[in-house]
Amino acid sequence: MPRKPRLHYPGAVYHVILRGNSGQDVFFDAGDRTRFFLLMQESVERFRLRIHAFCLMTTHVHLAIQVGDVPLSRIMQNVGFRYTQFINRKYRRTGHLFQGRYKALLIDVDNYLLELIRYIHLNPVRAKMVRSPQEYPLSSHASYYGTSARPPWLTVDWALAQFAEDAKTAAERYGAFVDEGLGEGHRKDFHRGSFEGRALGDDTFIDQALFKAEEQRTARIDLGQVIESVCASYQLNADELCGAGKAQPAAEARAVAALLVRNSEALSLVELARFLKRDLSGLSQAARRIERRAGTDSLLCVKVEKMSDKLRISVCQA
Repeated sequence: MPRKPRLHYPGAVYHVILRGNSGQDVFFDAGDRTRFFLLMQESVERFRLRIHAFCLMTTHVHLAIQVGDVPLSRIMQNVGFRYTQFINRKYRRTGHLFQGRYKALLIDVDNYLLELIRYIHLNPVRAKMVRSPQEYPLSSHASYYGTSARPPWLTVDWALAQFAEDAKTAAERYGAFVDEGLGEGHRKDFHRGSFEGRALGDDTFIDQALFKAEEQRTARIDLGQVIESVCASYQLNADELCGAGKAQPAAEARAVAALLVRNSEALSLVELARFLKRDLSGLSQAARRIERRAGTDSLLCVKVEKMSDKLRISVCQA
């Protein structure tokens, strides 16, 4: 059975979990964590998202992310792809770093976000790595508690405002709230949700989320926008793009178009093959080849990312 698409709409909040492939480590030293934090900051600036909480473990990461207009899939694939590139270059390794598809659960903010933030911050306690979240330096707990400087890309204001207007009082009440959850074990609802493994909330929240997500789907791109963007990037016209032969840059442009179409949720390679008068399997193979090249060719990667940004299509795989 095909996977259900993620529910996306501006302002949606998710519990995101990135796990190492086959349970392997994803952080090997302090420099790796610093790079991951840098990618978080760049993502906040580039994609206009908010990060309400984080916890870096050895083999996985927990995040509470609130998106803007850009879908979570684009954000996480970009982060995963770039961090994997960094690790593979640094440690002279190849292959995937993260385990398949990241986990993302849409959260009802009013009823669950505070509890999710607490749950994320208590992850090291549940793992018996520390006895209290204050002892764990690789989460956002200390930023809420006021015992360390807050990273500029972390949002704490919303959660603290739920406890009190005064900052000191809010931090104290937040601390008491977290202490109340110290005996809490693994919560299946924060991993499986209440609706098809995609969302956690009551029926009213689910209905509203489905409606908002459907509204977003109706505003998706069409094939003409992809063709126009690729042609502009490679300084070609449509006839040149469809022309016979394997001459550059038209061949590369067709491969990039195939990659963009393959990774969109609204388009199909069949439609592109018909437009380009090309074989479907050939386009599929070209998309895979150009994706691999983008992983090592920084100029190509930048070119493809510019087009994907404009079209709001995720093209980078972790």
